Amino acid sequence: MEQALVQAKSAAERGEVPVGAVLVDSRSKEVVAASGNRVIELCDPTAHAELLTIRAACQALGTERIASCDLYVTLEPCAMCATAAAFARIRRIIYAATDHKNGAIDNGARIFNQSTCHHRPEIISGISETAAKKLLREFFNAKR
Repeated sequence: MEQALVQAKSAAERGEVPVGAVLVDSRSKEVVAASGNRVIELCDPTAHAELLTIRAACQALGTERIASCDLYVTLEPCAMCATAAAFARIRRIIYAATDHKNGAIDNGARIFNQSTCHHRPEIISGISETAAKKLLREFFNAKR
C-alpha cells in the first residue's frame, strides 16, 4: 500500500484526484504495474489508477487474465474499476479508504454481490486508511 500511496501523491502533484494503484504478483511478490489517476492528463474519463494499472499488468504479463495478482489501491474502486478487476480475474483487492459516494465494493453498486458477477476477488479494506483519507482531504481542501 505504501507504493500505491506514492502513486496517489504523484497524481495529486499533477492535479489529479490522488488515487494510486499497484498490482503485485502474489507468487513472486513483485510489482507488475503501478499508476496514479491520469484522467485530466489523458483527457480520458476511464484513466483511473486501477484501470491503467490493470492494462499495464496485462500487457506486461501477455494475458487478459491476471488471477495470480493482487491489486492495492488507495480508494475503494468505482463500479467501472471493480468490474474490470472481475474481468481480469484479479485474486485479491486491498483498498485503503472507503468511498461512500462512488465506491462499488462495500458501498453503492456492490459489484461483487451481483448475481451477474462471474468472479469475486477476496476483499481487504482499511489498510493505510488514515494516510489515504488525509491525502484526499488535503487535496480537496486545497481545491476549495
